[in-house]
Amino acid sequence: MATLRERPYVQFNFLVDLGDGVTEGPQAGFQELSGIGMEVTVSEYRTGNSKENSVMKITGMNKSTDVTMKRGVIGSLNLYQWLNQIRNGDQNAMRTVTIQLQNEDHTAVVQTWKLLRARIIKHTSGPFNAKGTDVAMEELVLAYERLEME
Repeated sequence: MATLRERPYVQFNFLVDLGDGVTEGPQAGFQELSGIGMEVTVSEYRTGNSKENSVMKITGMNKSTDVTMKRGVIGSLNLYQWLNQIRNGDQNAMRTVTIQLQNEDHTAVVQTWKLLRARIIKHTSGPFNAKGTDVAMEELVLAYERLEME
């Protein structure tokens, strides 16, 4: 699925599916996503009778970073309903969130990130300022267990 080319793709053409199959309309329209990533931890080990005076590096656990997503407040409760499922202990509340980067003319998906077993761990609305002219924003932070890229 990933499409290789010499010039990098621009960052502002992307689709988000929050695990409900919807990528169109304001409920799926996010202004910003940040923090998609993973790391593999390494443990150091050395036996006392090793001939080499250095440690071995042993591959450890996989850790995924939390993803922050921001969008304008649109009066939709879909994020709150998902968060409410999670805080009420619904075992089916974890979802696969899919982020797709598109090419400049929106005719093809050039790379996909899948956040497996994702859940909202933080939701913030605001700030609100009576003298300001900025768009009212809401922010959510997702924790997920595994990142897959296509």
